[in-house]
Order: sequence, then C-alpha cells, then structure tokens
Amino acid sequence: MKRVTLQGGELRPTRRLTGAEAASCPSQSDARRAIVAQGRLLDKRKPANVRTAKGRPVPALEPSIPAKLRFGRFPITDVSPVIEGGAFPAKAVAGEGIVVGATAFREGHDQLGVSAVLYSAKGKEKQRVRLSPFGQGLDRWQGILTPTKAGEWTFTIEAWHDRYGTWHHNAEIKVAAGIDVELMLAEGAALLAEAADDDERTEADRGTFRAASYALADGSRSSVERLEAGESAEVLAAVGRLPIRELVSASEHYPILVERERAGRGAWYEFFPRSEGAVRNPETGEWTSGTLRTAADRLPGVAAMGFDVIYLPPIHPIGRAFRKGPNNTLTAGPGDPGSPWAIGAAEGGHDSIHPDLGTFEDFDAFVARAEQLGLEVALDLALQASPDHPWVTSNPEWFTTRVDGTIAYAENPPKKYQDIYPLNFDNDPEGLSKEILRIVHLWIDHGVKIFRVDNPHTKPVWFWEWLIGKVAKKDPDVVFLAEAFTRPAMMKALGRAGFQQSYSYFTWRNTRAELEEFFTMISKEWAPFYRPNLFVNTPDILTEFLQFGGKPGFKVRAALAATASPLWGVYAGFELFEHVARPGAEEYIDNEKYEYKQRDWAGEEAAGRSLAPYITRLNEIRRAHPALADLQNLTLHSSTDDSTVVFSKHKELPDGTKDTVIVVANVDPHSTRESTVTLDLAALHLDGAAHDGGASFRVDDLVSGQSWQWGEHNYVRLDAQVEPAHILHVRR
Repeated sequence: MKRVTLQGGELRPTRRLTGAEAASCPSQSDARRAIVAQGRLLDKRKPANVRTAKGRPVPALEPSIPAKLRFGRFPITDVSPVIEGGAFPAKAVAGEGIVVGATAFREGHDQLGVSAVLYSAKGKEKQRVRLSPFGQGLDRWQGILTPTKAGEWTFTIEAWHDRYGTWHHNAEIKVAAGIDVELMLAEGAALLAEAADDDERTEADRGTFRAASYALADGSRSSVERLEAGESAEVLAAVGRLPIRELVSASEHYPILVERERAGRGAWYEFFPRSEGAVRNPETGEWTSGTLRTAADRLPGVAAMGFDVIYLPPIHPIGRAFRKGPNNTLTAGPGDPGSPWAIGAAEGGHDSIHPDLGTFEDFDAFVARAEQLGLEVALDLALQASPDHPWVTSNPEWFTTRVDGTIAYAENPPKKYQDIYPLNFDNDPEGLSKEILRIVHLWIDHGVKIFRVDNPHTKPVWFWEWLIGKVAKKDPDVVFLAEAFTRPAMMKALGRAGFQQSYSYFTWRNTRAELEEFFTMISKEWAPFYRPNLFVNTPDILTEFLQFGGKPGFKVRAALAATASPLWGVYAGFELFEHVARPGAEEYIDNEKYEYKQRDWAGEEAAGRSLAPYITRLNEIRRAHPALADLQNLTLHSSTDDSTVVFSKHKELPDGTKDTVIVVANVDPHSTRESTVTLDLAALHLDGAAHDGGASFRVDDLVSGQSWQWGEHNYVRLDAQVEPAHILHVRR
C-alpha cells in the first residue's frame, strides 16, 4: 500500500508504506485516518495535478480533511509578484528574469524546500526553480523565473518537506557528535536507495544515488567516509537537479502577462517632423515646414545612434483659435505653426495628417523607411482638441460646458491652455470611447504599433483599462507609453490598467540619495506593474541639472538612464547639449513646441560638439550585454562618497554564461570625486571567486577601454570633465 498525501484538494500516493504500516491500514479510509494522524497532508488548493516526491502526477483519492482551511501542510504567504491578489497580471517581456518570492515555513526543525513553477497559457509546466532563503530568519524565499515567449503565463509556489536536506543536516551534526551514528547512516542509505529507484531521474543520477547508498551502508568503512559518500558533490548536484521531496503544498496560480520585447526594452528618440527639413527664408524670415518625406532623411542618423523607436509628437492639423506663439505667448503671428498638441482644424482631427506634413501615403513611406532601418514608429495619442476640432461641432457632449455656455479649456493653475479643450468622458462614455478606439485602429492599420499617450492621468483609469484591453484582443503587439508625471497612486493605477511603460520621476532625481531611492522603487517595489522609460529630457522638461551641468551633466544622465532601465529616451537636441531655458521656467528657450528649429547634426558632430558618439556607444553596450535588458536585477552597492552612485546588473543566460555589468557614476558634474567602492560579491555571483593578491576579478571599462583588477573594496576616482561614469564588464 502506498502512503498518500493531500494536494490540490486530493490525496495522492508518494511512497509505499512498510508492511507494518500497511497492516495497520487495511482500507483506504483507515489509511487516510492514519495519514491525517501523522500530519502527512498537502495543501488543498490548486494546482490539482502537481508532481509527487518522484515528480509524477498520480490518481486522486478522496480528501479527508475540511476543504476550506486556508493553510496547507506548510503555510505559504505573501507571494510575489502578485498584484491585488492576482486581479491584475504582473508584467514581463520574453526572456526577462522575474524575481519571485514567498514566505514559507513549517513547524519543528526539519528542512523545508521551496520552489517556483512557471506554467504556459495551456497549463503546461515550463520551468521549475528552487528558491533560496532571502534575509536572515525571515522565512522568505526568492528566485528567478524566465518566460521564453509572449503570452499569458501563471506561476505557483510549492513548499515541501526536504527529505535529503533534513537527513543531511541531522547526519552532519550527529555523526560528528557520535550520536545515533549507525541509525543516521542507515537512514541515508535507505533514502538514496529509494531515490535510485526513481525512473524520472537520469540513469547517471540514479547510479550516483545507488553508489552512495552502498557506501553509506558499508560497515567496513569509517563513519566519516560513509557520510562523505552521502554528501559528495555528485550527490548534491543530483539532488539539486531533482530534489527528494514529499508533502508538497502549493499556492494558488498567479498571472504573469509576458509581452513582446519592445514593450519593455528599447531606446527611444523623439523629434518634430516639421523641423526636419524646415527652411527659413533669410530675407523674409518666413518658414517652410519640413514634411514627412524630409523627416525620413533624418532616420538614418537616428538609427546610426542605435535607437529602436522614433517617436513623433502629434502630426494632425493644428487649430488656429487661440494658437500659441513663440515661447508659449498668447498671440501667434501668421507664420507661427502652433503647438501640435492643439489638435484639430478645418482639415480634420485625430484621423487626419497636417497638410504641411503630407498625406497618408507620405506617412506610410515614413513608416516603411523606419522599418528598413530597424526602427519602430511611435505616435503621440493626445486625447484633447483645439476649439477648431470637428468634434466641437459634431459632439459637443464630449467636452465640459461651463455655466456661461462656453467650453472649458485646459488648465493646470496657474497655467492656462486656451488652445486646448479637454475631453469629458462622463456625458457619453460609450460614444467617445468607441471613437477613440476607431482612431487607434486607424493608425495601427498604417503601421503604428506604439502609442505615447499624452497626459493619461487626466482621463478615467477605467477608460484605459477598456481601451488597452480592446486593442490587445485584436493587436496584442501594440504598446502604450504613459506620459504621466503625477502622483504615485495614479502612476501605479495606469500600470495596472495595462500601460506597458511610463515616463518617470527620473528627470528630477539627481543626487545619490535620490537616485538610490528611485532605483530601488523601479527595480523592486514597482517592477511587477510599472516599466519606467527613463527619458533624459522632453520638450517640456529641461531640468536645472542640465541647464547648469555642462557636458558632464549630459553624459552622466545619459549613462544612468541607458543602464539603470531597459527603456530610455532622448528628445532631439540633447545630443547637441541644448541647455538654455526660458527665464523662470524649466523649459527650453525658443521651444520647439511652438516654432520650427533647424539643427546642423552632421556639422556639430564633425566639430566635436555632439554627444552622438557617446550615445551610440551606450546603445551598443546595451545591445551587447543582456544584463542591461532586465529591470529587476539592479543591485545597489556602497560608496564612501556621497556623490558616487554604484549599482550592478547580473544575468545568467540559458547556456549557463553569466553577464555582469557594474556602473559607477559621479553625479556631481562640476568636480572630481574619489571614493572606496564596496561591492556585494554575492550579488555579482563572485563570492566564490579565487583571489589573487587581494583582487578577485578583472573589469573592463566599456566606455574608455581601460581594465583593472578589482575585488570587494576598490578605489575609484572620477573626473567629471573626463569621464563621469565607469560602465564595467566583469570578465568571466
């Protein structure tokens, strides 16, 4: 008769009972009562078909304990990543390492094993990883699961009696102390003999267990020799590949939404198509707008810098009523183009292209040229209207009417945007939502798979959940980026609602303390639902750090953004060190939002006045190092200098190779900083490295090409005027 254990609400056999046990349990009901009395029970919850100690699913028997108990044989609590009890899926991209964890514990002193199991959308087990203790005495366990392709996945946590771990722990103590020596060795021999009969193991591992079992039982050897045979490296490796386990408790299944790579990885570049190819008449001062055709001529330069996404502000007709002039003035001249975000005119609205830029045929050609160069086109989705938008006449209910009969324009007191009417989703939510869905599908049909959404926090969250869900059913590869610089609660909600990525607070996090807090937030606390796109600047944001940090400030911000997150972005002009602000504002002087701008990209680079070569190198490093493609693997390290930030990223690849990058950055752009950097070698997977004269490994600076011998403690000197940051690769 086989002993049975409870799993997923079912009793399952795990190993055969001894003759004495069987004799005392002549029937199934008696067997169940005996097992309950022994406490040999498994969790009642899902999954219903989980491996036994030998790893095989087996027929179910009737459970004999109440089905509504919350705790299984071993308690499993605080599973992560779980968002609101599993109501929303955790986010991931294919090949990304997902940090999973749980609190799991047991009564007594026997050893507990904990595993995480990854399942495909069809419920097939795809990966099983044993978790490691995390934190001293906290009963917290952690490990990494890596889904391989896009789709809806689930994972579960299993806790189980670690039979070999329990025996090994007790045997080491007792044999050394001379307590129950023969009994401990005999129990080890029996345990490994049973494992040797497990036909799910490889023949090599079964042979290893068989030989160790014989050695443990060999009375002609000393007890020390016998124990050494039972804990050999070969035995430990075989147990690591398939643990000897029983009494498996399992958590519920929790969802993980795995999306395509560009949803969570990529380098973005923003430019205004109307400026690319714009020509100013030197005699009259009049401008001729650039077009989508002339803008396409800039694409090779963007691709050459290693960017993946070219992001276009709105390309729709611009209203004339209350059009803003240069530097956001209230009066526009006849040749002023206005803000692209004041969408809608007699020529059309969100489903039209500004006549100055061209036609849909021109747009399709732009998208095709981008694709040839390996670029995806991201289009701004700005859900607002100018007073001239066709919606104002056709559907006034989509706006807010004030008591005097006028339509309310956009305000963020004391700022006023008289050229923009916000949308109101409360009067006709169904009609307005369907119209926006139609517009999104129209641009998808013209090759747009990425939308940068302007001010999503000014619209109801339910709408985004509905829209993104609707789009995903038909076009699951479409990506939405939230331009949400707002309160944390809203930013979190937008991530949960479905936004694949978001702008972040990075632009205003400049000191070491601010950056360390921010990096912890994005890589640990918010990572399951929020993917930060670390834009270094935008048309609206020119921080004081960039205004006064000089070239070192630009370099260090680019280095931090490109390495701390798999997503980063640049607005055109950053590479030319544009840094002059409009007086009293955190915005560019002569802002491109309100006028055309000419730039001599090639000439500035030839003269050595461009950051393009440095940006190109950063994107090369990102593509060459898989560790930089993940978000949750960021580890902070310590430094004796309060302006030196140190962090690393480590990833083990499917072929077993390891990629480790260490970033050391001087965030004071005005000085040279010296410090002693202390590394957490375990986080770098270097704690077992052989030391050579106090140094244990070689690092290569991927920017300067220099190399050093490093160890746990390292002296660093960073001159902001030379190179403000080390990006170091650990030689293996």
